[in-house]
Amino acid sequence: MQVSVETTQGLQRRMTVQVPSERVDKEVESRLRSLSGRVRLDGFRPGKVPLKVVKKRYGEQVRGEVLGELIQSTYGEAVTQQSLRPAGAPEIDPKQIDAGQDIEYVATFEVMPEVEVKGLETIEVERPQVEVGEEDVDRIVENLRKQRANFVEVERAAQAEDRVVIDFKGEIDGKEFAGNEGSDVPVQIGSGQMPKEFEEGLEGLKAGDKKDIDYSFPENFPDKDIAEKTATFHVEVKKVEEPQLPAVDDAFAEQFGITDGGVEKLRENIRESLERERDQAVQAKVKPQVLDGLAEANEVELPQVLVDGEISHLREQAKERAKQFGQEQEDDDLPASMFEEEAKRRVKLGLLVNEIVRANEIKLDQDRVRKVLEGMAAQYEQPQEVIRYYMQNRKMMESIEIAVMEDQVVDWLLERAKVTDKPTGFQELMGVADNAEAEDND
Repeated sequence: MQVSVETTQGLQRRMTVQVPSERVDKEVESRLRSLSGRVRLDGFRPGKVPLKVVKKRYGEQVRGEVLGELIQSTYGEAVTQQSLRPAGAPEIDPKQIDAGQDIEYVATFEVMPEVEVKGLETIEVERPQVEVGEEDVDRIVENLRKQRANFVEVERAAQAEDRVVIDFKGEIDGKEFAGNEGSDVPVQIGSGQMPKEFEEGLEGLKAGDKKDIDYSFPENFPDKDIAEKTATFHVEVKKVEEPQLPAVDDAFAEQFGITDGGVEKLRENIRESLERERDQAVQAKVKPQVLDGLAEANEVELPQVLVDGEISHLREQAKERAKQFGQEQEDDDLPASMFEEEAKRRVKLGLLVNEIVRANEIKLDQDRVRKVLEGMAAQYEQPQEVIRYYMQNRKMMESIEIAVMEDQVVDWLLERAKVTDKPTGFQELMGVADNAEAEDND
């Protein structure tokens, strides 16, 4: 087999492969002889069909199959022989496939670029430094008490955190619409169960009061018939109930599955959970900074075939998200230009991360994989069942392993980057303070 390679432009290669005709002819002859012993044709006994008849009847078909398999196998041999790393599937152009002559074809493809990672010392990262305090645990305990609150009917006007039982009927321009009414609907003021304007409109009302509350549906409301329209809800209050919070004692702790250790064990579990949330949130803030810095410090020539593949992946994700909101999208509605920049960033980072793993022989930390899996499973009622499900699904485990390896690379980069630790409160880290401030400013 003879192989020659030329560079057309950038990462694109044009590889010409010549295969001796004997290699094809020998395989075709072998298959036809085998076929003659098995094929059934009218006028001939089974297994007695002459080879020349089989050749006439099936020769072209068999030769086509052999050629296809031969091109596939010799392509693999040729790229190995030339020490090439194709970035994607080749375009094959057969030049000579006639019987009795050497086979020749041209394969055009892109190769993976040579990647040299540098500039790590220029990466700058601001890392939140967060301690989980007693007040953070207290806040969660208080939220748990509110979740277990008993509501008792009162004669006074409704106020924040009260539960108001209402009947309502909404109209838009005097006309009813889907989901416009409800009876004996409990609404806790400030819970976010209903739109903020609606819940605030219930404050100050007593049992028997009636009130009209206006609400404008947002532009992205799933029901397009009422999106951006203002509805008037005719509300009647049936009763007002105030919350009575349970005492924080051993009986309270038992409601969360704690049979030994009481309140102290409950607080310990809460602290561990908050620390896991903290670690995840810190990683979520640090990781983009590290990867952005890595990308900015390195120029990499990108195979277009990988970029195109990532564009297709991002387009499919966008279509799935649109479908979840009831917005069907056609391929033509989502041009490649929408995703090109993000696709190039992902491909670039993938190449850089892979090179760091290869060059520094970073091995997957199985203990870390196990901890991530256990952390995910802990959110469910039967964590062992979840772990077993993941362990039996190779594709799902691979997604965890890829994420863990990427986090290992981020940690490796952090050891070489310029890192500034910034003291940060837990609430600020989780974005709670920012969200509250934003609501106050609305």
